[in-house]
Amino acid sequence: MLDGLEAVELRLSEVFIENKSFRFDSEYFKKEYLELQKEIYKYPHKQLGDFAKVTDGEHGSVIFEKSGVKYLGAENIKKGFVDITNIKYVNNIVDERNKRASVNVNDILISIKGTLGEVAIAEHWLLPANMSRDVAIIKNHAKNEFIDDYIVIFLMSKIGNKLSERLGSGGVQKMITLERLRTIMIPKLSIDFQNNVSELYKKSRNNLNKSKTLYKQSEQLLLKELDLLNFEPSKENISIKSFSESFGDSGRLDSEYYQRKYDEIEKNISDNSNATFIKDEFIHIKTKFDKSKDGYNYTEIGNVNVSDGSNISNYVLTENLPANAKINALNGDLLISTVRPNRGAITIVNTDETDLIVSGAFTVLRKKENSKINTQVLQVLLRTKIYKELLLKYNVGTQYPVIKDDDVLNLMIPIIDEVIQTQIEEKVKESFKLKEESKHLLELAKKAVEVAIEEGEEVAMGLINE
Repeated sequence: MLDGLEAVELRLSEVFIENKSFRFDSEYFKKEYLELQKEIYKYPHKQLGDFAKVTDGEHGSVIFEKSGVKYLGAENIKKGFVDITNIKYVNNIVDERNKRASVNVNDILISIKGTLGEVAIAEHWLLPANMSRDVAIIKNHAKNEFIDDYIVIFLMSKIGNKLSERLGSGGVQKMITLERLRTIMIPKLSIDFQNNVSELYKKSRNNLNKSKTLYKQSEQLLLKELDLLNFEPSKENISIKSFSESFGDSGRLDSEYYQRKYDEIEKNISDNSNATFIKDEFIHIKTKFDKSKDGYNYTEIGNVNVSDGSNISNYVLTENLPANAKINALNGDLLISTVRPNRGAITIVNTDETDLIVSGAFTVLRKKENSKINTQVLQVLLRTKIYKELLLKYNVGTQYPVIKDDDVLNLMIPIIDEVIQTQIEEKVKESFKLKEESKHLLELAKKAVEVAIEEGEEVAMGLINE
């Protein structure tokens, strides 16, 4: 009768020990959480609030600016790093008013609303910065006992991640209160071991920063070659067209389609280079999978990182694949999201698997043998601000804009000098190589902390040295 039920019996004194968050709900005392707690208790340990100042960001309303002090939300804290792709800005008045949350180098940032427990550390390039209430800032005052980088990696490990999950509350949108965050136990491992973990994390961040720099260089090299580096399209909202130039040619009657900025972008591309069309350089892949296997690796739009153009896939049983899982893609194919194209969800498949299925919301392109455009060059081009703007010319809908495959295929693109294309391709490939190395180093650091807690520091050091 009780099969499948989980029961934990604790004395009242055990419930109160180090339970400063005063939680008495059954979820807080799940077996897996108590087992993790036991692992931590094998070592000297301290609650975060006993050695660090923990506070959150701005609680009042703010007016965003075009530039100024970076204003971090939970969406900017991702997997050990701060992502400022879609960063907002506030003025110095907000920064002064919320001085307690003004970010300094080596401050630890953690999301406490929505996606819980995403952690990162502040670096020089991030400053000046402040935060919203969805992010907590941890200022470590015991650096001789706990190294900042080690705290971040512990909080990112499966143990730290579960502790964050344990402290979360709420229904649709989870949150961690500051009081509960301060109760997280940090195991005090040796300073030598913490330094080794810190070194891995620093190398990971360094590789990622180099990766971003290389990608930015590739984009600037491309735009400079096209003389579009500082190009700003017109903001004029009036455009006069004859019938033959408008509906007679395109079949479109909506005014948005005929904005002057789109004409200017296309004119600059054709004036500054020889032009071709995507359909002349790439094959449109429509191959559907046969559903003959038990499962497939599946990539949907949400699996594309819009900040750097990378992607992941997840193995899904065939019976569980969504209806929109349609196209069989191969290594080297370019995926272009036709949903909200202005977000730039454009990525190159990088896998040796032949059972990769992608969403039908991608236009899938494969380079023709005689193509004059490298796949990496097209990816960089379509992810530039100019082309993300141009793609919106063809969208249908407002809140959830969508474009058609034919609109992608008929897009005008420039033919770039082969030497420049090779340079761009090399930079992009090296950029993604560094990103993968960064990811590997970060995973190694997390694994080392987990092994150190579960099996001892000596075993963990053996893992690092390998």
